Amino acid sequence: MQQYVCVRIPRMDDVNIALFEYDRYNTLYFFVMNADEQIYMRYGGRDAESPDTYLNLESIELALTKGLELHGQYQRGELKPKPLPTPRYPREIPLLVERTFARNNCVECHLIGDFQNQHRELDGTLDKPTHMFRSPDIKMLGIFLDVPKGLIVKEAKGAVEKAGLKAGDRIAALNGTTVWTFADLQYAYDMVPRKSAKIELTVDRQGQAVELPVDLPPVWWWSDVRYKQLSIDPRVYFESREMTAAEKKERSLDPEGFASMVTYVSSLAATLKSHELKVGDVVVGVDGAQRDEYARTADGFIRLRKKAGDPVKLDVLREGKRFEMPLTTYKMSFRK
Repeated sequence: MQQYVCVRIPRMDDVNIALFEYDRYNTLYFFVMNADEQIYMRYGGRDAESPDTYLNLESIELALTKGLELHGQYQRGELKPKPLPTPRYPREIPLLVERTFARNNCVECHLIGDFQNQHRELDGTLDKPTHMFRSPDIKMLGIFLDVPKGLIVKEAKGAVEKAGLKAGDRIAALNGTTVWTFADLQYAYDMVPRKSAKIELTVDRQGQAVELPVDLPPVWWWSDVRYKQLSIDPRVYFESREMTAAEKKERSLDPEGFASMVTYVSSLAATLKSHELKVGDVVVGVDGAQRDEYARTADGFIRLRKKAGDPVKLDVLREGKRFEMPLTTYKMSFRK
């Protein structure tokens, strides 16, 4: 640590957000870089399971040690500089200026992410799979890391196991982008276009580089984003599970549809008069739609296809009876 200059950023008012680009809803985030603004690596990141799944002293020590090694290579001219992005600053986001700067409030990371998405929604460029479902979970691919050891694989399942990934491999690159930490891997994975069907992993296996083409599973980018302060994510105050093929067949439902069984109803649903769903209800359709390219549940469909504040009509099955139920979505409210 004595070989680093450590800078803590408590507020983002004048930070170049084009250079320091990342999922703004991470618990904490470090950039290991030099005075030329060349970023050697990232450290941080999280998943929905826990804010610190991938954070510990051992892995950050590995990262900082590697950072010094890369800095030495840069100084010797062995590591070539990368072109810098065009600078961009929070004051260039009008809604952030209006609702945060103008009130002399702290410009926080999640505010930048949320207002960027609000502007995308207003100008029609919002792509929820890309902009809302950020930081896809690597466990969806079957990657389980031996966390204190950085990118050493502890266990491989599913898609990556089929591709040949093995315990003990060190993940070295994704689609040609070198990765040294979980944050590097998560960011590179997040940059994969959502329509992609494959990625290329490069692993270090006992000192040998091995290329592994991985077939991405359907909707590989879908993740639990409920821990994020997103106001573009319609709040529906219920959760449901995907029904099995047998359950759909028993009820003569579309086998490819997103019919789903309600597993949880928030107490806020009654307070806000959002809906009158009960645990055990089956939501068959939303505004006449019963299937979707991506969504596998009714609440997932609403989050993906509706705007916060939209009223919708649910097609509900309850105790053998089928009826329509109105539902009002809400925009998440938090300090801005």
